[in-house]
Amino acid sequence: MTTQDGHATPSSRSPLNRRRMLAVALGGAATVALPVPAWAADDLRPGALRMPQLTLDDKKIVRQASAKRALNDLFTLTEKIGPRIGGTASERRAADFIARTLDRMGYDTTLQPFPVADKFLADLSSPTRLPWDLCWQAGASAHGALDTKVRGQVIDVGAGAPENYPANSTGRIVLVDYVAAQREQLVATALAKGAAAVIFLPADAVAPRMASAFSPTLPGSASNPVPIPVVGVAQAQKHRLRELAAAQRLVLVIKTTAHRNLISNNVIGERVGSLGADGPIVMVCAHYDTVIGAPGANDDGSGTVLALELARVLKNTPLEATIRFALWGSEEQGLIGSRYYVRQLPQAERDRFLAVYNNDMVATSWDPATKYWLLSFTGEANRATNEVAAAATRLGYEPRISPVTQRGSSDHQSFQEVGIASANFSWRGEESPALLEPPYHSPEDTIEKNISLERLQVSLELIGAATFATARG
Repeated sequence: MTTQDGHATPSSRSPLNRRRMLAVALGGAATVALPVPAWAADDLRPGALRMPQLTLDDKKIVRQASAKRALNDLFTLTEKIGPRIGGTASERRAADFIARTLDRMGYDTTLQPFPVADKFLADLSSPTRLPWDLCWQAGASAHGALDTKVRGQVIDVGAGAPENYPANSTGRIVLVDYVAAQREQLVATALAKGAAAVIFLPADAVAPRMASAFSPTLPGSASNPVPIPVVGVAQAQKHRLRELAAAQRLVLVIKTTAHRNLISNNVIGERVGSLGADGPIVMVCAHYDTVIGAPGANDDGSGTVLALELARVLKNTPLEATIRFALWGSEEQGLIGSRYYVRQLPQAERDRFLAVYNNDMVATSWDPATKYWLLSFTGEANRATNEVAAAATRLGYEPRISPVTQRGSSDHQSFQEVGIASANFSWRGEESPALLEPPYHSPEDTIEKNISLERLQVSLELIGAATFATARG
């Protein structure tokens, strides 16, 4: 696994003694130092090959936009709230935080509710405390025991065959390698041996990717569940649990919860431009939900705080177009929030959009993520990609910007499907936008392990300059 220390720049690691450092307390458990962007408006940016040639409008943005200030919002989302699973109470806490933040800035802010599927989650804890640097949320099986809590000593039974169990396994929590085709038999064996719970351990994904936490499915129906919890952890949790169980007597507490009849929310903040309520619209957006077990610092806490920071910068700036900030719920379940929003728009409203700037994963500290990708669902350029490319040229960043590349799988797709100019913007690996950092969708997507304030600052400047140029008229 590639080492993650949070100290990468867009091009390479710079000596840390050349940068001011920002100490960030992580949940009261530890402190991590991040390099603070320290360049002036007319300075050469990290990774840029020439000096910027900024317009007066560009300077209004880059002199105000602050990744350091945005980090306060990111701390709230990832450390105080944590994983934000679509429709659950944690996602609603995040929605309320975002709405309050936009309200205080003076935006006309609304929550747009919509229904989403049930969720089944598990929380792992230990009387002796699990390592603080991982999130210990996992997925629970809908076909196992729910809304319950069990405690037991952990034993590692490997492949989970009967001969892998010790003589007395009664009341133990078992670690079992997950094999989809064998899952029913693996659980049946654990039951026969008297296990108190099953923790399925996923196969390692192909590097640099790492397997995510999951809610195991079992044959049969939820009306006839197995009588013990069955949970699925992420790859990082798997390796840590095995190490802990091998080194000491490990006791775990597993709490499972069924979240039903769920409502997710989009959060929309708007300021009407000088051309009036029927005038053109420019949107900056991101999704604020996460997958199971992921604090979501980069995916997509980074895009969320980018939108909030640009809302601060633009709250009193004269604009001809209406500026609309949108934070989507339940993106991770299939772009549900943004698709719901677009479906509610009458054609006359759709026709008002000049550009939609979607920001998904804009601050990773992973060293190989040196390219800033312009991703279009259609593969064709539009107003959004053109404005960001132009801003990159003014900032001296052309070599770091990809050509317009065909790719969906984020909220820009919802808009492009109905003909609205949109694109997704993201730091990813040089060779392909499919090259995502190891902490992607994992318990290690944290501020410490997966955030570069320098990349976030560059993203703020690129999207901010493009948005201002579009909305200025």
